[in-house]
Parts: sequence; C-alpha cells; structure tokens
Amino acid sequence: MATRLEKDTMGVVEVPEGAYYGAQTQRAVANFPISGLKPHHALVRSTVRIKKCAAQANMATGRLDAEVGGAIVRATDEVLSGALADQFVVDPFQAGAGTSHNMNVNEVLANRAAEMLGGKQGDYSRVNPNDHVNMAQSTNDVFPTAMRLAALELAEQTMTELAALSAAFEQKGKEFDGILKSGRTHLQDAVPIRLGQEFAAYGKAIGNNRAGIERALPALRELGIGGTAVGTGLNAEEAFIDLIVQGLARETGQELNRGGNLVERMQNMDPFVALSSALKGTALNLIRIANDLRLLSSGPRTGLGEINLPAMQPGSSIMPGKVNPVMPEVTTMVCFQVVGVDLTIAMAAQAGQLELNVMMPVIAFNTLFSLEILKNVVHQFATLCVAGISANEERCRNYLDQSVGLATVLAPSIGYAAAAEVAKESARTGKSIRQVILESGILTEAELDQVLAPFPLTTPGVHGKD
Repeated sequence: MATRLEKDTMGVVEVPEGAYYGAQTQRAVANFPISGLKPHHALVRSTVRIKKCAAQANMATGRLDAEVGGAIVRATDEVLSGALADQFVVDPFQAGAGTSHNMNVNEVLANRAAEMLGGKQGDYSRVNPNDHVNMAQSTNDVFPTAMRLAALELAEQTMTELAALSAAFEQKGKEFDGILKSGRTHLQDAVPIRLGQEFAAYGKAIGNNRAGIERALPALRELGIGGTAVGTGLNAEEAFIDLIVQGLARETGQELNRGGNLVERMQNMDPFVALSSALKGTALNLIRIANDLRLLSSGPRTGLGEINLPAMQPGSSIMPGKVNPVMPEVTTMVCFQVVGVDLTIAMAAQAGQLELNVMMPVIAFNTLFSLEILKNVVHQFATLCVAGISANEERCRNYLDQSVGLATVLAPSIGYAAAAEVAKESARTGKSIRQVILESGILTEAELDQVLAPFPLTTPGVHGKD
C-alpha cells in the first residue's frame, strides 16, 4: 500500500496515500484493532455538526479566518451529505475520553478543507486539525456533546417505532375486543378476559415505556460544549459558547441549552444512565410480551393456539412444515442484549474520576448500539408480527368453556358452594363447566349465555346479581 509520511508531536507516521485522516488517526488504528467495528454514523454526524458550528462561532467572534472557516464549513457539509464516510475508522473501543475519534474527525475535515483551498493531504500549514478545526474545543467537551446529540437523534427514532408498535397492539385490541377467553394466572386457569383486553394492555405498556424514554431526554439537551478541558471554559470565549449552542440547536432541530455547570457536564454521565435504564425497562416489557405471544400461538396442535402469528420462514431443516415464531424470538434476543448493555453503561458511568469520565467511548458505543438495535427490531416486530396476528376464536371459546375459572363467574348467580360443586364435578368427569351446568339444570342455556356475555363479564361489577 502506498503511503505518505506525516509528523505529529510524537514523530513520523506512515499514513495510507489518499486517506483524509492523518497521523493521530493512524496511530489509533494501529493501537486499537479491538472489535473490527467503526464509529456509529450518528456519532460521526454529531461530531461533524459540532465542528461546523464551532467554525461558524469562531468566525463570528473574529478568532478564525473567514477563508479557513468557510472551507471547514464546506467540508462538514460534504460529510453531512454522505461523503467520506469510509474515512472515520477508529474502533469504538479506543483511548479514554474519545480523543482518537475527535482527532479522526478533525484530520478528515482539515485535509478536505485544505484541498478546497488548493492544498494537499497531509499539509496542515493552511488548515490545521488542532489549531483550526478544534479551535476553542477539547475532546472532553466535544465527545460528550456528540454523544448527547447522537443519542437524541436515535432516541427520537426509537420512540417513533415504539409509538407504532403501541398503536399496532391497540388496533389488535379493538379487533379482538369481542373474543372471550380464559384468563391465566400462575399459568393456571383464571377468570375470563377478552383477548382484546390482553392486546390493549400490551399497547398501553409499550406506550408507557415510550414515555419513560422521553422523560430521559431533557437532561441530554443540556450541553457542556465550551467547557473545553475540565469544564472551566479555558480558551473558549463566552460568546463562542452561546453561539455554538445556538448553532447546534439550529443544525439539529433540537431544543438545546447551555449546561448550567459545565464542570458537572464534564464529570457526570447520569443522563446516559437514565436513558439506558429506560431502554432496559422497555426491553424487559418487550421480552414479557414476546413470550406471551409465543405461548398464545404455541402449537399448532399441541399448544395453546389461541392466536396465529404470521408465517415468516420455514422453521426447521429437518421437520417439514414447521413454522416458528421468529419475530418474537429475535425481539427477545435483542432485548437481552439491551438489558446486558445497561450494566456496561452503569459500570462505565461510575468509573469517572475527578474532572472527566474517560470511559465515555464505551458509554457512547453501547447507548447508540442499544438504540439502534431496539429501533430496528421494534419496527420488524410491529410490521411483520403484530400487524398480522389473527385470533382462533373457537379455540378461545373452547378453553373458556373448560376452564375451572368459570366457577368464580357463576358464584354470584348460584352461590359459592354450588359453584364449587360444579368445579369439582368438571374436574372429576372432564366435562366442561358449561356442560355440567346445563346437564344439572342449574341454569338454562339462555341464562348461562347471559351470565357469560363477554363485555359485562370482563368489566367491573358483580355479574349475575340483580
């Protein structure tokens, strides 16, 4: 591979010819061949936006030459439009605080801006990664700000998908609202419930989880940019701080604010702990719901079989005709990952010392990874599974008729003792509760149908009592 020589403060480095990154990025590539992964596109995009708004703010204060600043802004616009995506190459598991990521972005933008001004790659005499692109900044305020902006972007996308999933469950709740079935507690027969009530409850739970994520976002909108190295704002004018926050608000469309205490913004990762906790709560609910769908659809002959999930692919390499609940399965696996990631974020958040949390790269990677995979799986779960669920109404009715839970329903009409005898007779003979009632003459068929009317039976009140 052809290379060019670049020099940084530690000496000379060979950089691939044609690369827009430079010596510090190349050192990081050599030092951290850890995961084989690249930085999340949202983190890159957010960092580039910070560089754009910093250049604009520094030009506005008169600190940055307009020609150089203008070239930097044009370079950022190119990257934001999708150019040079392959130039952001530092592994997410890297040196503490994210210095390598920050310098990767600085070098790419400096080299592209220099080209625009007639220079060549590796010559930083006209546009310097540190002096110009990183002006009035430090990795220590850039990286946590980029983390916040990227998390806000992905969190909003995740919430959109959760809202769609909640609506899909609520729609099924309406569709199945007249289907009466046996409830189950402890996985044993319980009093009746409508299938629609089960699905509407799933929709409500997901809606609550979405709201929990939303409650975690305001703290992420309080930025520490301008705090520079330790939050004191050294080498960043007051005007610059206000201008860059205003610029980022315009650039992102977010309601962003300057953090009230920039030192605290540098030290404290609580906003990411709160967001991760909300994602974990969402994941736990999704696991529960996905497992319910697997139980309710189990069979087709030897399981519950109360609902049908859309058939997505063959389920076995050896058993012909087998179809598995693949969308609930993948949803559950993703959610296990999100739950596990939460511990990593918690451990990294408590590992900061004094004026800086150097574990920010692993917090950034795991926060964005959780948001990304959760967003994607929720979309698939809603569109390829929940939206296509159908009910086996006859199976639901048959289970209800056989359920000893009906004895509870009958108690107000025929008395506790008589209802208990009906339940014991049903258990002894294997006959359904309905059959025992009708054969005994305790109630007529018309009276029994009235007692078992779906809506009065599954709403508050003492059914069967005048």
